[in-house]
Order: sequence, then structure tokens, then C-alpha cells
Amino acid sequence: MNEPNFHPPVTVALTGASGAQYGLRLVEALVAAGHEVWVMVSKAAHLVIETETDASLPARPERLAQALSERSGAAAGQIRCFGREDWMAPVASGSGAPSAMVICPCSTGTLSAVATGASNNLIERAADVALKERRQLILVPRETPLSAIHLEHMLNLARLGAVILPAAPGFYHRPATVDDLVDFIVARILNQLGIEHRLMPRWGE
Repeated sequence: MNEPNFHPPVTVALTGASGAQYGLRLVEALVAAGHEVWVMVSKAAHLVIETETDASLPARPERLAQALSERSGAAAGQIRCFGREDWMAPVASGSGAPSAMVICPCSTGTLSAVATGASNNLIERAADVALKERRQLILVPRETPLSAIHLEHMLNLARLGAVILPAAPGFYHRPATVDDLVDFIVARILNQLGIEHRLMPRWGE
């Protein structure tokens, strides 16, 4: 039997900021678009997911991949998950398979670590690799108000080529549900990635 022919992989990292729904919905949208999805979930993100959603995702990568696959309807092998210290994962090295990366949601702690090149765990290292290899890196912070420290880190990352895409949904599309607000941000992420979607019409359509 032939292996499924997925579109190029996209790395999605969920960290400990509020807004777990954005990251989970993004995984679903990428699966629906036929992309392979590489997922990393921080320890703090697991707590946020349990607090903000009805999902309780296992921590072990193999079981996490199975749970996310069942949730999103992914094909076998379409979702791969990596642990926080899985240094043999393809995202850990510039010589690994190239992948656009989205940190969604992105905590201010992760933002700081990426801006300073800390690389203390696989999420931070993968973002560092994306920057040094000039690959697409999108960070979706969800914090308010923002301190000068947060703003300086965002500015530094933007100057390095990262896209700062705050989880600040608009209302001109007349959202009727929380899901509509989530889809607004996920649609913006997909637009940045150049991935077609039907989450909401583009401006002027």
C-alpha cells in the first residue's frame, strides 16, 4: 500500500499562554488542508488546554499524536508529535527537513526565549533553527497589557524575519460564536503560510 502523499510539513507548537483553542484549531485546519503536521506541546500548554477546553491530551508523544489524529480526523502518519527534549526530531537541526513553524499560542516566556536564542527545550530550539535557516516563523502571542520587555522582544524578532501575529480577532465579519473568533485568527495564520482555506472570506470577497 502506498504511503499518503501529504503536503509539506508545518510545525505547530502550543505553549502556556491563554488561547489553546487557536493552536488546536490550527492543527485541524492544517490536517484538512492535507499538510503533514509536526506538533509540540509544552508542559504549561497541557495545563492551559485542560483549563480552557474539553480536551485532556496525553503527554507522551505517541499517545498525543493518536489523540490529535482522532480529534482532527488526520490520516495515519499525518500528525507527528515530539517531546520537549527530543533532540533527534527533524526540527532540532538545520539539516532536518524544512518546515514553516507556528507557535500558537505563544507565551511571553517562550517569546523571550526565542528572542534571546535560549534553546532550553525543543520548541525554543526549533524556533531558533527557523530563524537561523531563514524559514518562516510565526508567533501568536496572547497577552495584555504588553510590557516594554514584551514589545522589545517582538520588535527584535520582527527584525529577524519572524511574523508577530497577536491573537486579537477582529469583529467586522460579525462573529456569532467563539469559534468564529478563533477561526478569524487561524485564517490569518493560514494566509501567512499561503495555505488555501474556507474558514472565512478574504476582505472584499
